[in-house]
Amino acid sequence: MLYQAYQTYADMMQPACSLADIIATLIAGYRRADDSESLRSLRAGCEVLALARLTHYRPPFSIEHVKVNGHGDDVPVIEEVVTRTPFCTLLRFRREGAAQQPRVLLVAPMSGHFATLLRGTVETMLRDHDVYITDWHNPRDVPLACGRFGFDEFVQHLIAFLHALGGNTHVVAVCQPTVAALAAVALMAEDGDPAQPPSLTLMAGPIDARVNPTRVNELATSRPIEWFESTLIGYVPWRFPGAMRRVYPGFLQLLAFMSMNRERHEQALRDLYDLRMRGEHAKADEIQSFYNEYFATMDLTAEFYLETVSLVFQRFLLAQKLLDVAGRRVSTDAIRRTALLTVEGERDDICAIGQTMAAQDLCASLRPYMRMHHIQTGVGHYGVFNGKRWEGQVYPLLRETIHMSDEMFG
Repeated sequence: MLYQAYQTYADMMQPACSLADIIATLIAGYRRADDSESLRSLRAGCEVLALARLTHYRPPFSIEHVKVNGHGDDVPVIEEVVTRTPFCTLLRFRREGAAQQPRVLLVAPMSGHFATLLRGTVETMLRDHDVYITDWHNPRDVPLACGRFGFDEFVQHLIAFLHALGGNTHVVAVCQPTVAALAAVALMAEDGDPAQPPSLTLMAGPIDARVNPTRVNELATSRPIEWFESTLIGYVPWRFPGAMRRVYPGFLQLLAFMSMNRERHEQALRDLYDLRMRGEHAKADEIQSFYNEYFATMDLTAEFYLETVSLVFQRFLLAQKLLDVAGRRVSTDAIRRTALLTVEGERDDICAIGQTMAAQDLCASLRPYMRMHHIQTGVGHYGVFNGKRWEGQVYPLLRETIHMSDEMFG
């Protein structure tokens, strides 16, 4: 009933939010709007109201050009579908006319937001790489007939995508999928798979959630898995293609994240209003763009959410070398030819320092020069893969790791 109640509320709010959006757009297009305090106030209020609604469809990446190697003329970027399953599209950002550069599979989280949350990550990496991304679909749009999607299926998708791309594809996993990415590479290494990646970068992910537990980790261990299933799992309403699929609704995930930093989000919306009133539109646009993206939510299949909570955040199976995928025990010791880079943020309140670094000990068969770790000072969770410090400090290290291993093992 929880999902149905939310959808009823969303349907009721839709006309008011849409009207507010239209009014704000019309005022923004009026050349003399900034001369009127009343119009500035009306526009600001309408924009805040319009942001009160959630959307459930992936926003566009809107990456049209990129400067290859960080300089020179802009190169056009075209999105291409490499392969597709009911649950995910393997998307390529093809740079027209650019020379061949290392191929990278960017593994986006399936954690309540769409892959466009990594838009800035993609834009930066396109300067020096041929970039592909896992564009996960919203389960509320996937019919029940398409079957289940759990943790095992996530890992199997990554392996299948690496096979589709061929050998010599580097893997960069951000946040929650770091566990699945490490498991996939370990299974491929044990099989002697020629498509195993030359490098694996794990960024701000819960490889061992026992280390320096955050509020997110404490919540996961505060209740039995049965509580999560009975309290947080709902059914997709009948009007959507995925009707009656059991899911962890994206709006619950968003509310949980926002509750952790409620004051900061409230202040941001107040800032949006004040900046519009003062006519500082560039700064206001940044806040509005962020929340348009942040409020685009996707559901998680019940099996994937519950298995992730259980395997990763309650039983810590990969960290204890006890994780099984499709009946096979995952042996991270099998990884011998994939360079490993782990990256953490000093102020990360979602995946604390040490949780991602745990992968270094799990991959003990790697030679010391193939294992690197970096703690980025002054950033929280999102600053690890977005923003000025990502571009100026984290990305150069990631680029060097990829290019070095590409030369060694490519």
